[in-house]
Amino acid sequence: MAMFRKARSLVLLAAASISMQPAVAQDEESGFNRAAWVEDFGQLKAELERAYVNLAWMGSPQSGVDVPRLERSAREALGRASTDGEAEKALLDFVAGFRDGHLSPLSRLAVPVGPVAPEPAAAVLDPREPATGCAALGYAATSPVVFTLAFESLPGFVMLGDGLSAPFRSGLVPGPDGRRIGIVRIQEFEATAFPATCLRAWATLAAAGDQITARAIEDAASDLWFAALAETLVSLRERGAVAVLVDVGSNRGGGDSGDWMPRMFTDRTVSSAPMLMVNAPVSAGYFDEQIQSMNHGLARQPKAEGARALEQARQFFQGAKARIGSQRCDLSWVWREQRPWKAEACSNLLTAGSAGGFERSLPKGAYGDRALASRLSWSAEIEPYFGTWTGPVYVLTDNRSFSAAEMFAAAMKDNGIARTIGTRTGGDGCGFMASGDPLVLAHSKLRFRIPNCLRLRADGTDEVAGIAPDLLIVAAKGESGRGRAARTIALILGDLSQVR
Repeated sequence: MAMFRKARSLVLLAAASISMQPAVAQDEESGFNRAAWVEDFGQLKAELERAYVNLAWMGSPQSGVDVPRLERSAREALGRASTDGEAEKALLDFVAGFRDGHLSPLSRLAVPVGPVAPEPAAAVLDPREPATGCAALGYAATSPVVFTLAFESLPGFVMLGDGLSAPFRSGLVPGPDGRRIGIVRIQEFEATAFPATCLRAWATLAAAGDQITARAIEDAASDLWFAALAETLVSLRERGAVAVLVDVGSNRGGGDSGDWMPRMFTDRTVSSAPMLMVNAPVSAGYFDEQIQSMNHGLARQPKAEGARALEQARQFFQGAKARIGSQRCDLSWVWREQRPWKAEACSNLLTAGSAGGFERSLPKGAYGDRALASRLSWSAEIEPYFGTWTGPVYVLTDNRSFSAAEMFAAAMKDNGIARTIGTRTGGDGCGFMASGDPLVLAHSKLRFRIPNCLRLRADGTDEVAGIAPDLLIVAAKGESGRGRAARTIALILGDLSQVR
């Protein structure tokens, strides 16, 4: 994966109810085996101790999760269960109790009857059919394009981009005093959620006579996506916006762009969040990817300063990989007691650089080589768009803002770029930076995905706790959606007056 060139794909789906296959046979059919379910519960807890990156945080009072009570409730439910369905519910409720959308069940796999059919060939891209080709490549508006609040319905609202023919939905809302707030909607932090960027990329490649390939479309669409956001911000500034509200409500997440984009809203240096990986074999994949990236950079024989930086990064990731399996600590205490969270305490975590690569930040123009800088700090890839907007910024969040949307909100808030407004985010945190097999319980065959990366906030807490708003906006009794949108704009204008 060319992670340093394009945004890494994180898990997009937040916690959701997942349709499960029927549980193993019920009492009257084959007998209920309580001991087997208890063994499954023990296997689940052991795997969480070994491979769940947020377990020590969840075991702290700061997390808001009472893990001993959760474990006790599951044990008691298994003790009362008389059917496989009841036992399955006990385990699913136990996992749901962590309130971490990245820690979640997967559907059971079907047992194949006969030979497995071969994987079908990928669709052939016809240069004459851009809409069909973009659909085949997965470009689709998979999240709500409309603003989270009904800003479109406010008097004087002017729509600049509809989010359909234009990549980003955007507009201007005037306040009672005539000041205008610019609004831009980012519904996902992944270019594939913006079909207009694929169509633009297709047209650009065709006009240049370039070959239409999946990789060419992916690269061009990603570049055009960031360019489109920059164009939107410029347009808002030129039309007199005194502040920009970035709407990431109902945003399921996406990729590393959640860390890159904050740099487009300020001309100051932005620091990426410190990142940790679980001290388990699954993390080797991430470290190997980074080592390979540094090797490729060194193979280009950069100038001495750049070569030293790449070598330093390579040694860091080699050392991190070598530490996998060492200094393991017993986390079984989480089932019995709560302990205060300390990021530096033994918690089966490995330092892994930052959410944006080896370097937390690099100055613009670092090493005089953007390709090299992008290997060390991935956001350097969009360096031409740094500081596109430098005025006041607000970030609108809700309880359905997850994953990369939380990375964006946290980076904007912790770097002093923006004030957050709305409600606390959903609390999924980092999720995954390495691919691994899901946990499959021996008896029930229930499957679970277990997150392997953790991002730290500026105060040292785990981002999985969610991002609390600086300015709280909740629905009032009898208030319409238009009323809440108007109240949000009024609150922003009032805050601007106080700040200034």
